[in-house]
Amino acid sequence: MALSMGQKAGWGLADMGIVVFVVVKQLLILAFLTNYLGVPIAMAGAVTTGILVFDIITDPILGWLSDRTHSRWGRRAPWMVIGALVLAAGTVGIFAAPGGMAPTASALWVGAFFVVATIGFTMVAIPYGATAGEMTQDPKERSAMTAWRMTFASLGILIGGALIPALAGDSREGYAFAATVVGPVMVLAIWASVFFTRNAPRINTPSSISPVRMLGLVFENKPFVVLTLLYGVMTLSVALITAGLPFAALYLIMDDGTTALSGMASGLGVLSTMFAMFVVGSILSQAFWVFASNRLSKVGALALGLGLYIVLLYGLYTQLPNTNVTLIAGLFVIAGMTNGSYQQIPWAMYPDLMDVTRRDTGEAIEGAFSGLWLFGQKVANAFAPLVLAAILGSYGWKETTQGRVDQLPEAVDALQMSITLVPAIIFAVAILALLLIYRPMAKRVLG
Repeated sequence: MALSMGQKAGWGLADMGIVVFVVVKQLLILAFLTNYLGVPIAMAGAVTTGILVFDIITDPILGWLSDRTHSRWGRRAPWMVIGALVLAAGTVGIFAAPGGMAPTASALWVGAFFVVATIGFTMVAIPYGATAGEMTQDPKERSAMTAWRMTFASLGILIGGALIPALAGDSREGYAFAATVVGPVMVLAIWASVFFTRNAPRINTPSSISPVRMLGLVFENKPFVVLTLLYGVMTLSVALITAGLPFAALYLIMDDGTTALSGMASGLGVLSTMFAMFVVGSILSQAFWVFASNRLSKVGALALGLGLYIVLLYGLYTQLPNTNVTLIAGLFVIAGMTNGSYQQIPWAMYPDLMDVTRRDTGEAIEGAFSGLWLFGQKVANAFAPLVLAAILGSYGWKETTQGRVDQLPEAVDALQMSITLVPAIIFAVAILALLLIYRPMAKRVLG
């Protein structure tokens, strides 16, 4: 039975709440610790990475538990409903660090609530990803669902990357206020998604196989494992860019007040303006990437998108530092359009591979697949702040509690390279592996 438009859009709505936290952990926490709590960048990077590594460990456990859950609301919904509350509470707590604490105490405070938020994130994200394999087995319908998902995800990016910094202004107290405003939005988006998809097809029968056997079946699906690793490689590029953007908005994009978007940058802030432009590009691109996936194949469309991303990153490298905020904003619109391929297409690819295991074994273990699928992404998100912190720290990057401090020219140059050329090289490796390794394997099992 075909899904209704309301079910497709309702399914995608949850990602708006989920992605707010994804942006918070990728974009804001490292900079918040370093710029407003006075935590040295090496310590901030270690705290961020350590907690995200913990987050990785919980994924397969939650996937197994959700596959085995039995309730009148299905296997996934109870986890998502409760997890939304845990996620929002942890996110608010992160930015509620009291003033006047020593840097180490501030790092411990943020770390503790970061743990709470990541547990809530896993409780929502793993069951949510599993529902993509339960609601439909039509590859084209999945592409349409993913387009809705990424449209709402773009709004989540806007909330996390633009609204929170805009509400926060330039203070620690401002970030606490912004998180308090945004927390209920995260909860409502996830709860509304559960409500709108309550009548969609789903598998209610809990899996009875052991976690070891479940994991074994997932790893036997070689194309899925390769795609998971490649998505992690792609995510490393995106996570490096995202972690560096708050610093770029302070040290590489300096509005001179004379261009068309100067008023917007002055009112919202440079970071919020750039993210707003990025989201515009991402939303505009969603229909195109569905079309490209149907015409070129999902693999071909993804390779095209990543190739255009490389060109865009090189263009940014040549233009930074820059005082023309309108020019850079235009490049961010294009960046959002190229990033749309990374956002949308892999999420439409991996449920097709879940179908192979269900077809060959009869086991419906979408939760286990979802748990491993996020593994590569979370590894990349965990280590990107540490990598960026190591690069900047090696060039003498300075921490502060004032938001901005004069940096060494060598440190600023290292920042510029870290968010442009380094991610471009990583994307190039991902394209080669996608075409030379993944595509032949996927053709053998998908036809």
